Amino acid sequence: MSKQNYRSDLFLRYAAALGVIAVFLFLLDNFLIFWLEQPGLRVFLGHLGLFRPPSSILTSNQILSGWLQFSGFLLIIAGIGALCALSPRRSLRDDAQLYTCIAAYIVRAAFWAVFLIGIVDMLISFLRVEGFLPYVIGDHLATQLGRSVFRGTFVHYPLLVIGALIALYHRGLGFTWLALLIVAAEFSIVITRFIFSYEQAFMGDLVRFWYAGLFLFASAYTLLHDGHVRVDVFYANFTARGKALANIIGCLLLGLPLCWNILFQGMHGKGSAINSPLLSFEISQSGFGMYTKYLMAGYLIVFAASMSIQFIALLIQNISTYRSPSTETTMRES
Repeated sequence: MSKQNYRSDLFLRYAAALGVIAVFLFLLDNFLIFWLEQPGLRVFLGHLGLFRPPSSILTSNQILSGWLQFSGFLLIIAGIGALCALSPRRSLRDDAQLYTCIAAYIVRAAFWAVFLIGIVDMLISFLRVEGFLPYVIGDHLATQLGRSVFRGTFVHYPLLVIGALIALYHRGLGFTWLALLIVAAEFSIVITRFIFSYEQAFMGDLVRFWYAGLFLFASAYTLLHDGHVRVDVFYANFTARGKALANIIGCLLLGLPLCWNILFQGMHGKGSAINSPLLSFEISQSGFGMYTKYLMAGYLIVFAASMSIQFIALLIQNISTYRSPSTETTMRES
């Protein structure tokens, strides 16, 4: 590899790594601001005079927290640069594969969490609406489970962690099974409604909870396998470099801006479309339905994060193809 190619690859790898880590740093900053009530990076930089000054004076603890966050972010950014420089043999395709694995893990973890939460919350809602819950766990705990904050904190959050742990060891993506479960849940509604004249709000909530997850979580996986509907007028007749260039332009002008727009618009404030339901543990109007409506707002985070990472993987992979189209052709033939 020539010195010029090495520098360009190093720059592209570092820029792609920054794009991936920016997603996680943005989510971490949002968590620190709205969940832990810390000043956040933008407010702290305003305190330093680099942006608009904050509306109120920061306390000493907030200033310390701001310095720790700012220093941590700088160390992460510098560490990424060091890792890229210390791994000169890695290619753009190697990094693209790594980012695809990261996006796949996010989707796997979300799938398992949604599966487990759907089953457990549906069971709790069934026992509660039928009046069996106090006999199973006692009056006090049954009352507490009727509060969305309690159920979300002590039932849903642990299941989220369990789903993330399962995803570390189970590498398959169970979208086929999730689709089958959705059909089974919908079929059970039909059977119980028209044969037994029985229907409760949690039954429809379960279908919507799983279906929304199937639709949004599978997007990054579908992007990886080029399974999205493509309005193909000219693309099929392009050369390998032409297709790579079209994909590069699409990632930069359409894909990544869409993902970041979802994150910024949904999480820019406490009352924004994603933050507000998550912070308040929002539930549906039916008090005896499933308490999972706030988690469906979080689906947008999973969608935007996994898609943005997969778009970055697709971007650097197509940059590699554009620079060496013969390599791509050889890999496909092999």
